[in-house]
Amino acid sequence: MADGGETRARLVADIDAATEQVHVLYYIWLGDHTGTDIAEALIRAARRGVTCRAMADGLGSRAMIRSALWKRMGEAGVQLAVALSFRNVLRVFLTSRIDLRNHRKITVIDGRITYCGSRNSADPEFLVKARYAPWVDIMLRFTGPVVAQNQLLFASDWMQATGESLDGIMLLAEPVAGGFPAQVMGVGPTERRGATPQLFSNLIACADRSLTISTPYFVPDATLMDALCGAAYRGVAVTLIFPEKNDSWIVAAVSHSYYHRLLDAGCRIHEFKDGLLHAKTLTIDGRITVVGSSNLDLRSFDLNYENNLLLQDETVTRAVIERQQDYIDRSVPVRLPDVLIWPWHRRIWNNVVATIGPLL
Repeated sequence: MADGGETRARLVADIDAATEQVHVLYYIWLGDHTGTDIAEALIRAARRGVTCRAMADGLGSRAMIRSALWKRMGEAGVQLAVALSFRNVLRVFLTSRIDLRNHRKITVIDGRITYCGSRNSADPEFLVKARYAPWVDIMLRFTGPVVAQNQLLFASDWMQATGESLDGIMLLAEPVAGGFPAQVMGVGPTERRGATPQLFSNLIACADRSLTISTPYFVPDATLMDALCGAAYRGVAVTLIFPEKNDSWIVAAVSHSYYHRLLDAGCRIHEFKDGLLHAKTLTIDGRITVVGSSNLDLRSFDLNYENNLLLQDETVTRAVIERQQDYIDRSVPVRLPDVLIWPWHRRIWNNVVATIGPLL
């Protein structure tokens, strides 16, 4: 589901049909149409006896957590939790890291349905950063064993935030007839070695014909850059889609510092011009897809709690490729001659800023 209205309507309908439990977790939860509709659906579900648990990141959703709507959810019986609370800033500075965030987007309904993708609980107009709107996202709805995998991630985050164990709701990942292989990848700063850069680098190394990636924030490590350029060198059609306007000017400058090497290796770069492309997608050879919350940056690799879904299915991959092609059709290509004539001060600035890439 690429359209924000479609995603909202389908999600609200699923919550309204819930009979047992609803679990939601968002990095950003705004009090706009989407955020309010989801909250009201949770309130309705709780009042009819459905067990509802809602969790939001302490920084990304700080306005919602302080709002009357959040209080109304609690009064209606929705169990609430704050991931990585930001209430006591001094304590966070002294005992933790302020840049550790829960960037996941998880919805699990009745242990049967789950949503995975890049969309927060917010309208595409994204009022807190409206100058870059619309924010263009992608969301996929799944049934089957991946529901249990997302449920496990939610339970882990819930216990970390509240101390309450949800072992009683854990589901066995039963195979589904007529399905396809899929795996949820839950990663975070508690891991000794980040699985996300290894996942992307290994997938890129497996590409034979085509590789297309969309991401709003591109701050790769050396291994990922080598993998992308290496794929292009061996003849893989590598296409990268970034937003033309980025809400983080410093990340945009760092991203631009990599353009010369990527284009020189034979990668194609397109900059999306109809808003801020926020969809995080990867497709390989028309059969493998990754969607989720992770950007191709060091923050997603090392600092954030993220959830992604890796699947192997030609039908689903074809649908995601069609969405990626729509992004390309609404983009402008960036060519090596264009980069070579950038003003000298812009090139120097991009390269200077790139030196702090590991800190972003």
